[in-house]
Amino acid sequence: MADRTREDILREVKERNVQFIRLQFTDMLGTLKSFAITAEEMEDALDGGMGFDGSSITGFNAIEESDMIAMPDVSTFQIIPWSPEDAPTARLICDVQTPDGDPYVGDPRYVLKRALQRAEEMGFDKFYVGPELEFFYFKDDSSALEPLDRGSYFDLTTLDAATRLRRDTVFALQALGIKVEYSHHEVAISQHEIDLRFDDALTMADKVMTYKTVVKEIATQHGVYATFMPKPLQGENGSGMHTHQSLFQGSRNAFFDPDDQYFLSDTAKAFIAGQLKHARELAIIFAQNPNSYKRLVPGFEAPVYIAWSRKNRSALVRVPGFHPGQEKATRMELRCPDPSANIYLLEAALLHAGLEGIEKGYELPEPMERNLYDLSREELDKLGIESLPGDLGEAIMEAENSELLQKALGDHVYSRLLAVKRQEWDDYRVQVTPYEVEKYLPIL
Repeated sequence: MADRTREDILREVKERNVQFIRLQFTDMLGTLKSFAITAEEMEDALDGGMGFDGSSITGFNAIEESDMIAMPDVSTFQIIPWSPEDAPTARLICDVQTPDGDPYVGDPRYVLKRALQRAEEMGFDKFYVGPELEFFYFKDDSSALEPLDRGSYFDLTTLDAATRLRRDTVFALQALGIKVEYSHHEVAISQHEIDLRFDDALTMADKVMTYKTVVKEIATQHGVYATFMPKPLQGENGSGMHTHQSLFQGSRNAFFDPDDQYFLSDTAKAFIAGQLKHARELAIIFAQNPNSYKRLVPGFEAPVYIAWSRKNRSALVRVPGFHPGQEKATRMELRCPDPSANIYLLEAALLHAGLEGIEKGYELPEPMERNLYDLSREELDKLGIESLPGDLGEAIMEAENSELLQKALGDHVYSRLLAVKRQEWDDYRVQVTPYEVEKYLPIL
């Protein structure tokens, strides 16, 4: 409720007998952080924020300059639906500030706000986003990875043991004011998807963080475990976060052109071209973990080839077909992100890449309607089609030379993200895996 005021919140806290309020924000990697205040502190929190030590938050300042302020965004106030009815807990998503009251440059939410400001300066009032998050249910969080069901795409039978889980999750999301469009079983065993109705970028980023919490919380209540790990099961499809995007100028969809053969405006084409051109540089954002690249391999519905299409889902970008009377639905769908990404940084980076394409007049190549998975490397090279980085190490090298990424994230987040990811990659690549021992020990 964007029109909710400070007084509305204080009144609701009193009328509903709210006892605790969780103040939430994310670290650089997109992990939700939270601390609780009592109802008595609410008025002070709304007026001046609440201080906290940021030195232990990934990507935030070191201990000698770690004082931070969590400033609540009143539009995000919600009662947590699974808290006690007679004395509920509420939540508020916060902007992180310095003690002087300035936006903290290491706050991912601020990084997105800066990107949206650039769009506004270029004449675009709204950046609409509609992510489709997939996830897995397992019987617990152990390494045994025991699936909850053996269902497959769109199954609604006894094979899909999670129907009730999805239903309760949808009810919880709706109680939090989040509109749901679809919920269904996905292709892999024990894999599921609940799609949210598109919204403006900042609101949607807040919703995604809430969504991920709700999915996990409802799973725990049912005695199972939900994970947004990109590729938990070998030989099965991984979990993606296909991200639909469009730009609006007032009530007009800036992506739509009735006279174009694809119904795409020059703005849309340049925006898509920007994301294609910079896709390799942005991989560290939309596929931020070593495990992300186990998903990004041909043959498992995860696109790796940098091209666009209208119907072909093997391309990195798909433009859904136009239906008369649905001009406002004209959009692009980026199919490579996975749900482990920091949604604030992802939306910011994608927006900057698209705006760069518009600003510099990037040309969109012809669509590739062939199944790109069927083409050899030689055929792809002849067509000039590049691939995404093959692992996090390659993604880091691309990011190290990216002026766009540095612009999108700002110097603070850019440098610290690279440092954290270099360490993560070093930790990962020195591991000796069971696969290596089983394959090589008996013969070497």
